Amino acid sequence: MIITGTSRRRFLAAFAGTSLVLALGACGDGDNGDTPAAGASGALRKIQVALDWTPNTNHTGLYVAQAKGYFAAHGLDVEIVQPGDADPAALVAADKIPFAVSAQEALTQARAEGAPLVSVAAILQHNTSGFASPQDRNLTRPADYAGKTYGGYGGAIEEPLLKTLVKADGGDPDKVKVVNVGEADFLTATKKGIDFEWIFYGWDGVNAELKGSPLNIQYVKDYDKALDFYTPILITNEKRISSDPALVKDFTAAVSEGYTYAGKNAAESADILLKAAPDLDAALVRKSQEWLSPKYQDDAARWGEQKATVWTDFSAWLYAQKVLSKEIDPAKAYTNDFLPAA
Repeated sequence: MIITGTSRRRFLAAFAGTSLVLALGACGDGDNGDTPAAGASGALRKIQVALDWTPNTNHTGLYVAQAKGYFAAHGLDVEIVQPGDADPAALVAADKIPFAVSAQEALTQARAEGAPLVSVAAILQHNTSGFASPQDRNLTRPADYAGKTYGGYGGAIEEPLLKTLVKADGGDPDKVKVVNVGEADFLTATKKGIDFEWIFYGWDGVNAELKGSPLNIQYVKDYDKALDFYTPILITNEKRISSDPALVKDFTAAVSEGYTYAGKNAAESADILLKAAPDLDAALVRKSQEWLSPKYQDDAARWGEQKATVWTDFSAWLYAQKVLSKEIDPAKAYTNDFLPAA
């Protein structure tokens, strides 16, 4: 099974308006994305990992692990595939593919719907997303959003995030106009009547700066500690963890080596990503990688570490905002058990 396509599915709109449980029914039967474990011949085990979006610097550690031979050193031949019409997280939940890149908000919503997804590593230690606007809009704090137009993607947590920030800053969220802009990017949308959007600074923000459009950004984590959630994350499912823990351990160890290397070698790692995805804007990749590399591990003792408080606080926030259909057990949504020792 190969996931193909160049769909620019918005990462921030994960599971927007779609039930993951219903989506599983559309996955069909067939190959589950890996071959049996290597035998006496020492052949590498072939598996797949699906990206959440087209290749970008959130994914660099995977490409480094591939290029540097870390996967092979752990007995794996890993194919990195891009998302197509089927949601990679839904395929992981249905055990059609063993691993994928996702986000804490998406996994938490999926578990509330009964999907057996588990996060095995945080790709970034802190949330780098925020509400951004061109500097000429003079939006320097969330209270300034009142009377302005927000361009959204239809994600389930967008408006709750927006309202939380505006309220926390003493503003009136009911005075913010919300318009769905679909897949229009930040620069395009803000040139067509949109005042601000929810973006990841490490990609869209850096791109805007490079294109001569300086911006203001209010990071969501700075206004409520519950909003410093993990995005993106590396996911598998409960079946893999219980029936094939050696694979999960080997894969996670190799990815850890990839991101640890990328965190210390931004320029070389950017070149590795560009070699794997030559259609990307080289200037954007290099500048983004320079900004993002230190943030992979950041203040954690090791790359990938996940804290119980992050999962507990964000799950409680999602439930309080009525994003979740029911409460989940945060302790079952993630594990650090497969990470290499610090």
